[in-house]
Amino acid sequence: MLDGAPIAYWIGFHVVVLVLIVVDLVVLGRGEAESQTRHNFLFVLFLLALATCFGVWIGHTQGRQTGLEFASGYLIELSLSIDNLFVFLLMFDSFGLNPTAQRKALLLGIVGAIVMRGVFIFTGIALLRRFAWIQYVFGALLVVAALRLLRGKKKSDSPSGSAKLVTRWTQRWSGKPRATFFLAVVAIELVDLVFAIDSVPAVLAISHHPFVVYTSNICAILGLRALYFLLAGLLNRLHFLHFGLAAILGFVGAKMLTAKWVEVPVALSLGIIVVIVLAATGASLIYTGTTHA
Repeated sequence: MLDGAPIAYWIGFHVVVLVLIVVDLVVLGRGEAESQTRHNFLFVLFLLALATCFGVWIGHTQGRQTGLEFASGYLIELSLSIDNLFVFLLMFDSFGLNPTAQRKALLLGIVGAIVMRGVFIFTGIALLRRFAWIQYVFGALLVVAALRLLRGKKKSDSPSGSAKLVTRWTQRWSGKPRATFFLAVVAIELVDLVFAIDSVPAVLAISHHPFVVYTSNICAILGLRALYFLLAGLLNRLHFLHFGLAAILGFVGAKMLTAKWVEVPVALSLGIIVVIVLAATGASLIYTGTTHA
């Protein structure tokens, strides 16, 4: 056993992750644009089906409660990962990277994100086990993040400070594609570091099971590259997504802050998260459909 799960589970999971990364590298991004879109779509569907089967398997072997915790963690991380795509879209535009370079940068970024999330997750769990009051710090961070999202402007309103900094980097390193590519990869890792500060505590509000928290995070991250190229043209239509993400962060933050007095069942948490995601997505599509009609 290693942190609540047999070592074979950990090894098997990472073998599957490695295979999926190789498939992403070898298969996706090849052929004509139409075939690439089809491959990305099928890969995202396959990863969703695989995550669903994995969650059912966890529920069967570890108990229904643990399975629900995985589903909740996966949905939270997947929702927050979509917010990353907005930043990636702006960042790649500032760097002037072509689609091929974007794919390579995202792949390296995903590999780095897997390592970084592992460090964050196990550090967070260790802190929660040793210092119970840390959960209030994490809860407060999530509430602050929710308020920040509510106050923040849509990415298309005006260039952010980060975007301006990226633009200056691009101008400074113009004519040096390798240096530009390296800076893009570093920027991806920094973006993931910032988002991990929100997403990891959010999942820890649902579960303290290391295997569940880690695998739900990694399962959501794995499809980020394919999802980016699949949704790149649709991101502008998700007008109210940041409100939905703010609601999710606010909910799990409040859940963490009040856990001592109010117990929210995992099944109820999962239902609330699903409703918020569907409501934000549906409202966005209806709004953009009406305004562009």
